[in-house]
Amino acid sequence: MSEYQESTAARVLVGVSGSPGSLAALGRAAVEARLRGAELWPVTAWEPPEGDLAARRFPASAALAPEWERLARERLLDALRAVFGDASTGLPGGALVARGAPGPALVRLAGRDTDLLVIGTGGRGLLRRALWPSVSRHCLAHATCPVLAIPPSPLHAALTHAHRRNALRLRLDSGDVEREFGIAPPGV
Repeated sequence: MSEYQESTAARVLVGVSGSPGSLAALGRAAVEARLRGAELWPVTAWEPPEGDLAARRFPASAALAPEWERLARERLLDALRAVFGDASTGLPGGALVARGAPGPALVRLAGRDTDLLVIGTGGRGLLRRALWPSVSRHCLAHATCPVLAIPPSPLHAALTHAHRRNALRLRLDSGDVEREFGIAPPGV
């Protein structure tokens, strides 16, 4: 991982959490960086599980910060390997681990109007939306640079649906999935 250095080169920053949506965003960010001749900066943001305020109030919790940062770094390296087959992107730039809530950290790092911020929008159900703030919504509302939002893959939605039916022990008709994605055998 690189130390972040301020430069005047064009930059494409991308939020990476390790989720399928963030992996799709990472792949698209690499394409955008190549097309623009820009540096690629994948970013994983982390904060203590109880939040920064609680970590400051309880010194024992603050002692775990290096471990949480290490875990965030591993998550970023795993994502880079999943998309590029290696921890290197093959592009100028570097990988960053930033402390803070993901949305504000990404907006802070992508602070130049010449930057491009790429984010995955992910699939969010009502419960998830109510309990956890949306990183993509925060970035779209607060970024001072252009933001490219990558929608979730339809295949991911179909697999999530199949997983849910399987977990509930409901009948799964694979023909529905096959027809939806145009992979059904002829005549079906």
